[in-house]
Amino acid sequence: MKKIAIIIPTYNELDNIEKLINSILIYIPKSSIFIVDDSENLEIEKLIDSKKLQVNYFHREKSKGRGSAVLYGFRKALEKENFEIFIEMDADFSHNPNELKKNIIKFDELNLDLLIASRYLKESEIINWGIRRKILSKLSNLLARTLLGIKLSDFTNGFRFYSKRSVEKITKTCGNIGDGFIILSEIIVVLNNNKFKIDETETVFINRIRGESSVNLKLVIESLFGIIKLFFIKKNLF
Repeated sequence: MKKIAIIIPTYNELDNIEKLINSILIYIPKSSIFIVDDSENLEIEKLIDSKKLQVNYFHREKSKGRGSAVLYGFRKALEKENFEIFIEMDADFSHNPNELKKNIIKFDELNLDLLIASRYLKESEIINWGIRRKILSKLSNLLARTLLGIKLSDFTNGFRFYSKRSVEKITKTCGNIGDGFIILSEIIVVLNNNKFKIDETETVFINRIRGESSVNLKLVIESLFGIIKLFFIKKNLF
């Protein structure tokens, strides 16, 4: 199997992180995990040290947004080793580690630059989401697809698989219009403009069981405004 780096942005995910790391290593035992922690305390670092978990851990003193955490992790992974596949996923088990292997195989077989685990394909499923969250997510994705003119179903799910060349491109280009979830859509625009190969795959998205979500109405509104901004500047993003 190719060299794989898995980037996990965390914010107050102490209840999930040990189990997630162990689960990932069951399915992809030779992967290198990069934890980018924006928590206000160092409890995750202490846990990692006490359990001797085999990960690359980085703590940022102030929360700077999920998107910027992923870009930070990508840069650290590029510096560390010659990885061939880069994966981003959340720490709350909404992105199930048991999907990693099949998605890596599809990504590799199709020679993709970006594979998105889409919640809105026919074979996909969303479990335990409230009606308001479903409506806001569908509206934001409909707006993105309409304004950005890219035929994808899910612009905002952060379970993704990248080629090395796509990571090199987005770490140099993305992160200029916001540092939160809007970076997910910005990445798609940049890769699409550069004719990189993008596809989607089915997924089962399960809303978190433990801990509290960092997604709130303020972040959703910021993302909606970010998509509108992307519409006006999309032709200049290369």
